[in-house]
Parts: sequence; structure tokens; C-alpha cells
Amino acid sequence: MAIFSIADLHLDSGGKPMDVFGEQWKDHAERIFLCWREMVTDQDIVLLPGDLSWAMRLEDAVPHLEWIGSMPGTKLILRGNHDYWWSSLSRVRDMLPARMFAIQNDSMMIDGTLFAGTRGWLLPGEEQTPADEKVYLRELMRLSLSLKSARARSEDAPLVVMMHYPPLTKDRLQTGFTEILQAHRADHVVYGHLHGASLKGAFRGCSEGIEYHQVSADGLDFQLKRIL
Repeated sequence: MAIFSIADLHLDSGGKPMDVFGEQWKDHAERIFLCWREMVTDQDIVLLPGDLSWAMRLEDAVPHLEWIGSMPGTKLILRGNHDYWWSSLSRVRDMLPARMFAIQNDSMMIDGTLFAGTRGWLLPGEEQTPADEKVYLRELMRLSLSLKSARARSEDAPLVVMMHYPPLTKDRLQTGFTEILQAHRADHVVYGHLHGASLKGAFRGCSEGIEYHQVSADGLDFQLKRIL
């Protein structure tokens, strides 16, 4: 079993082609899925930490979910800040294809590896408003719930965490998110959200024993990254 990840697929629902953000996004979905078929087998796991589709309603996102579901491997998804189609968790899970699972306030264990996570939010000091602070505190609680769920399954198994927003930056290695990740002995964290010039501030590598992976699609040249 290998574990791969890619975030921010931003699949077009008919009204927002991504090449308006630059030539590098031209035919990006086809490039992602071509790479996916070449790299991933049905025994592997693919982590998709958010911003899967531009659809506004769950019904409109179904073709994208089915497209993802048709790819090789077991898929684990997480909600991003642009996944407006993600309504109630039960409705989302009811619409997911076989071998595709949503993580929210909970965890999974597959072949001896734990998977958990939450969306995350703007870090304090990043132009946070009082409303942002409330969301940030709520996301800390959700991450804690998810990681407690994981460690209730196993105290010793490897733990891979998905987040959409970065839990840290090059200039800020300690945050409320990293404290929770360290307390529950996460091994790997994958995150997306950042694009273009923002990728320069992304932290990649090991901090306090945790390996962080920045997996925004454009930052990976639209190729999946092998995590384990």
C-alpha cells in the first residue's frame, strides 16, 4: 500500500475554468487524472484535502465525485473553503461512490494506518477578524476530536492527518494546530489551499517530529505526491 495526496482539484462545474488563473491551469483536470492512473493502484490510498469542486450544490458535484471515484485506489476526502456543495455530512456520505470516504470530526484506520483531519482556518495574525477567530477556535476543537478518535483506535499506529488550510508557515512553526498535532503524535500532515506566490511561505519538511507536505495541485505541477 502506498499513500498519495493532492489538494485543490477545483473541478469546473461549467462556470469557472481554472485557466483564468494562469496558463499553468490549462487542462489541469485531465493532467491530474492522467498522472493518477499512471501512479496509483487499487491497493493504494489517495488523500484529497479539500477544494474538490466549484459546484454550489451537492447534486452538481456528483459528476465530479464519480469522476474521482472512478480513479484507482481508496479515496479519503476533506472539506475545503470552496467546497460549497458540501452540505450535511450524512448527505455527502450517501452520495459518495464506493471506496471513497469523508473525514469530519472522526477518523479511519486502513491497513494499520490511521487517518484523521479537519479543514483548518486562517492562523492568528493573518488578518484574522473576530469572526475568523471563532472559526479558528472551532477548527482547533474539530482537529482535537478527530485525533482523539484516531488515537482511541490505536495509540501506536502511524497517524496521517489531512488539513485544507496550512497549520503552520515557514515563519510560524508553532500554532494551536501544531500543538494538537504534536500532542497526538501525528506522523504526517498534508495540506493545500495555497496557490501562486503564497506557496513561497509554505512549510515543507519536518518540525517537532512531524513531516508536513504541501500538496496544492499547482504547487505539485498537477501530479500526485507520494507520502508513504
